[in-house]
Order: sequence, then C-alpha cells, then structure tokens
Amino acid sequence: MIPERMERTVRGGERQAYTAAVTDLWERVGTALTRLERVAESSSGELVDEHAEELPGLQYALHAGAELAVGINAPDMAATLHAELVEALGEARDATADVSLALEYGDPEVVEPLLLEWRGALFRVRLARLRAVERSARPLRSDGDAPREPKRQRERISLSAIVASWPNSR
Repeated sequence: MIPERMERTVRGGERQAYTAAVTDLWERVGTALTRLERVAESSSGELVDEHAEELPGLQYALHAGAELAVGINAPDMAATLHAELVEALGEARDATADVSLALEYGDPEVVEPLLLEWRGALFRVRLARLRAVERSARPLRSDGDAPREPKRQRERISLSAIVASWPNSR
C-alpha cells in the first residue's frame, strides 16, 4: 500500500507572500495617506484656501491602492481582515472625493460637516492594514491546541493599532 502524501494545512509561505503584498500596497498608498492625514488636520477654511487642488491626486492614489488591494489573494485566515482593508480604502477614497467636491464650492461651512467622517475613514485604513498584517502573521492553532491570548496581550494589540495610526508616530 502506498501511503498518501500528507500536506500541511498551514502554509507559512502563503502568510509571508500576503504580508509582502500588503507591504508593497502600503509602500504605494502610505505616502498619500500620510499626506491626506496632514491635510485633514487643517481647518475647513485652510482646506478651502490651501488644499483644494491637492486632493484629487491623493484621492486617485487611494483609488489605485484599492484596486491593487482587490487583486491580492489573502490566505483564508486573513480573508475577512483583507476585505476590511479593501473596504476601508474604498471608503477613504469616497470620503476624500466628497471633501474635494465640497471644496469646489469654496465655502468652509460646506466642508466642515464632512471633516470628522473623512478623518475617521483615513484612520480606518491604517487600522485595517495593521489588523490584516498583524493577524495574518500569527501562526494558526487548532481549536484545542492552546489557550486564548491573555487579556493584556489583546489590549496591547488594540493599543498598538491606535499608536501606529496616530499622525505623529510616523
């Protein structure tokens, strides 16, 4: 009798390839996102006066990044988190488009109500990217192998997401 070939169910190379693909995506999107976050820190008046012409190019960078993200094959364990990243990029692109359109009116009062949602959408991209890379890099355990992470470790992950997304941490 010929023994059947056993195949590993967890492929480390798959995780590494995914992490590398998201890193490449981040190299393309990170600069634009950082600039968008800096612009989003401005008041609505400053946005109207100083940044109206800059947003369409930055919006396109988010659009291109979202398309690139759609083409990345996430491993099964990261599929949900990767979908969250793709969605976050799309929402940030759309929120940037809304602000850009509002800037065309040249009235800070039209821009003001959009700022918080826009800032939140930009933050969500950083958080989604961090979760996708961080969680896909962890080794998988079968259901009964090991106990859950200690609460302190789970809290540290959430704190690291916030710190990594903070504008002054770059």
